[in-house]
Amino acid sequence: MTTIAWIPLICVTFIVIGTIGLGFYVQRSVRSTADLYVASRSVSVPMNSAAISGEYLSAASFMGVAGMIMKFGYDALWYPALYAAGYLFLLLFIASPLRRFGAYTIPDFAEGRFSSPVFRKIAVVFVLIIGLFYTMPQMKGAGVALVNILNTPYWVGVVLVGCVITLNVALGGMKGITFVQAFQYWVKMFAISLPIFILFSVVGGYPGHMNEIAKSDEIGKPLPTFKEDTTVSYKPLAPTNEITFPAGVTATFGNGAEVVVATAKPANKDFLPLSAENMIISGLPDEKYARELAGKSQTLYRFSAGDTFTVSDPLAGVGSVKLTVFPAAGQESVEIVYPKGAVVPNAPMNKAWMEPYGPFTNKYGHPLLYTYSLILALICGTAGLPHILVRFYTNPDGRTAKRTAFWVIILLGCFYLFPPIWGTLGRNLVPHLYAVTGGAFSTDSVVLTMPRLLNNTVPYLGDLLSGITSAGAFAGFMTTFSGLLVSITGALAHDIYGSMINPKASYKQRLRAFRVAAVIGGVTAIVLGTLVENFDINMMVGWAFAIAAASYFPMLIVSVWWRGTSMMGAAIGMLGGGIAALAAIVSVMLADKMAIPALSVYYAAHPVMRSLAEQPAIWAVPLALLLIFVVSWLTPAGVPKDASYKMLILHAPEELNLREEYIKESSLEKLGLRQV
Repeated sequence: MTTIAWIPLICVTFIVIGTIGLGFYVQRSVRSTADLYVASRSVSVPMNSAAISGEYLSAASFMGVAGMIMKFGYDALWYPALYAAGYLFLLLFIASPLRRFGAYTIPDFAEGRFSSPVFRKIAVVFVLIIGLFYTMPQMKGAGVALVNILNTPYWVGVVLVGCVITLNVALGGMKGITFVQAFQYWVKMFAISLPIFILFSVVGGYPGHMNEIAKSDEIGKPLPTFKEDTTVSYKPLAPTNEITFPAGVTATFGNGAEVVVATAKPANKDFLPLSAENMIISGLPDEKYARELAGKSQTLYRFSAGDTFTVSDPLAGVGSVKLTVFPAAGQESVEIVYPKGAVVPNAPMNKAWMEPYGPFTNKYGHPLLYTYSLILALICGTAGLPHILVRFYTNPDGRTAKRTAFWVIILLGCFYLFPPIWGTLGRNLVPHLYAVTGGAFSTDSVVLTMPRLLNNTVPYLGDLLSGITSAGAFAGFMTTFSGLLVSITGALAHDIYGSMINPKASYKQRLRAFRVAAVIGGVTAIVLGTLVENFDINMMVGWAFAIAAASYFPMLIVSVWWRGTSMMGAAIGMLGGGIAALAAIVSVMLADKMAIPALSVYYAAHPVMRSLAEQPAIWAVPLALLLIFVVSWLTPAGVPKDASYKMLILHAPEELNLREEYIKESSLEKLGLRQV
């Protein structure tokens, strides 16, 4: 893409201007600290359910789910199913009790439940960790969207969206973003659904495309193929320079490259891997040299510009060949030219794409382990995301909080019907997206790219539909980033400044602290967003869920339902599970970036450990729960003396009117925090 997509640009501009306009409009009604943090606890069920759904439907839902399903197939259906199912768990066990114990933030709950200011400090740390982890995929979505619209560098979209949302949050806080999030849920619902029905009328319906994928799947003849001659650029950044070529592929290096040829993967167990010299039947270049990569010596073959290579014939039994490509001396990237009709690299076989335990969960050879860990991360993680949980404090009472959670399940279920359809059509209609394993033009951009196909049928129709999906994508990461930034800002301004540094701060001081904290959080998110261009959006969201599942979820579920939980038990459980999950995930990110060669070598040699590190919930959640129970039994003196009363507050029927406002508005007035 070399030109500006004007129609999508106009649609996105309207969304951005509307978001800023609503922020300025609502800012006039912000009169108290309660407005900033919990919208004065006056948000109705319809408004809050739409706002929570809008906040929850992030870049991962709008762009990432479709991209993951296109890339991996059946396996990735766990994401939309469990994103919605997690709210059922939240509805049954957490939403209503949490609201009855009224607070502004989840660290408020942590301190109030255990009468411990120390615990607040621990809880604040994980609000920041989870929030910042979750902002990274939103920033990735922003960068991808703007590259597709304006052909700008990736970082431009990250900075633009980061600045807009930071401004909005600083102006209106929770009250300001509630109206924006509720409105943008319906924008996203419209943007994900209308274009797909129009696409159906032109390119055929979902059953027809599934039937095409389900056709015969002979050895060496995987779908899809390039629809036209295509040049793909590979940046010299891990892991995007690792390309899996199926047998029979012919391609040409446009500007030369240095290539590592890995061992072939047989099409079935009856075939033995071929030697490197026999994998590329067009012949390897004579010029080669040794170089240390990922901690071990590798042989690199130097291809010149215009060199053509052909991967071994399908009859030789080679399922795929993995090449790692690096730019030639003096080049910034590797250009590979694929002819029309060539099989697309990195695309899984049809059979693997359509079956469970396929290319996603089976990528390290342990699909059941990977699947169960993913299930645990997404369900428990939903019930442990601070920026989602804090929204229930905006409901008037526990009954409305429970009704809100119920309607969120309905709204999310309606939305998640559509991303799998986008992914399926994308496999057939825009297969060239497989060729790039990361960055702006990978499968993550399928909902932005596919509508443009209709330009060949009706002029500008494709651009118009792409504009609608681009607006929906912007709404996706803007609403989620808004909620995340309010959560991060609340931790900095309310929990750290207002509760630890200056508890007697006036309303104006707290308002100033809130806005400064919003800027700090926004700038940090922007910086992190520029570093994750090569990771899948949904993978990063899954990591945020895993950290939440191993830290906040065990603390909340046990604190809400077990009177005997001690402060020390809850704190050590949260720290142990959360830090262990965080360390495992960071180690995977460093290994994939090849920042620590020893880690890359270790995980390559130990696929079980790689699975457990990439999806740590299966061991980190039980670890956190075990620590909570064991330490609580060993420290009974740490159980609050008024634990029975607090449990009554959490679980008493609404008719008894025993709910407790941990942060009481009357107390705020006494401190002079309300503006009059």
